[in-house]
Formats: sequence, structure tokens, C-alpha cells
Amino acid sequence: MSVSGGAYSAKLPLATSAAGGEQAARRRSRRKDLTEEQKQEIQDAFELFDTDKDQAIDYHELKSAMRALGFDVKKADVLKVMRDYDRSGTGKITFPDFSEVLKDWVLARDPREEIEKAFRLFDDDGTGKVSVRNLRRVARELGESMSDEELRAMIDEFDTDGDGEIHIDDFISIMTGDT
Repeated sequence: MSVSGGAYSAKLPLATSAAGGEQAARRRSRRKDLTEEQKQEIQDAFELFDTDKDQAIDYHELKSAMRALGFDVKKADVLKVMRDYDRSGTGKITFPDFSEVLKDWVLARDPREEIEKAFRLFDDDGTGKVSVRNLRRVARELGESMSDEELRAMIDEFDTDGDGEIHIDDFISIMTGDT
């Protein structure tokens, strides 16, 4: 996902329930650190939204950066981060604090849930399947010029039941490399 991939969102690890906290802790224990790509995305988002280039971001910059990284944050979420990390009372947080917050949030994401959200971006008509028409629209939105034959070949490669469309389980297999 790139910084501009704001269409993705994730549940925030601000859960107050014990079960939610335990689930987040189990996920974090499986993978304790970010990939280099994830670290770079966090840094890029911070730098992009630090519009006044003062090495700190305010409430509005924080909210924009978090959304650009794919988190569907609410005002209360952003205010909580500001309360917890604006230790000097300037109304801003620095990159190390931003990075700490986002590391926890990124590691708490559920990969299957993220893949299902991506599937819904392709399945814009809500049929539960990705057709040639869906792929054509996505290719056009991405500025790719692909023939129907090329799109059909993409579907045929991963269509496990032979109905000419990609179902969610096929999509998950594609995205996880379990094909």
C-alpha cells in the first residue's frame, strides 16, 4: 500500500475490551516489527503532512496522515493520540511519537480483513465476485490499457470453479500467494 492508498482502513487498537486488547497483543506477538516498506510509508506520510516542515504535526496534519495510511480515524481517536503524545503541550507531536503510534496500529491490522476490503474495491457492484467488467474499471482507474482478452486471462488463471469470475476465496489466495 502506498501513502495514497487511503481507501484501506483498519480497526484501531484503541479497544477498551479485554478481548480486543488480548487479540491485538497476540497479533503483535506474532510480528513485533514493521517491514522496511511499512517504516518508509510512515515516514513518508509524516513528511508529506508536516506541511510547515517544523518536524512536528498538529491535529489536522495527524488526522490527514493517518487517513493516508489507511486508517479510518475519528476525531476522538486523533484527540486521544494528541492527549497521549503531546507531552510539551504545543498541540503537535513529533515523528518518533507518530511512528510509535502508527507502528502499533499497523501491527494490529488483521490481514484477512484488509484483503477483504481490497476485494470490495474491485467488487464495486456488490456481487461478491470480480468480473471482467470490474477488472476493466480498475485498470481504467489506474490508467492501464488492457484488452478484454488480457483481463479474461487474469481471471482464468485464478478462477477455481470455472465460472469466469473471481470469488473472495480466490482473491484471498491470490493476495496471500496460496494459489
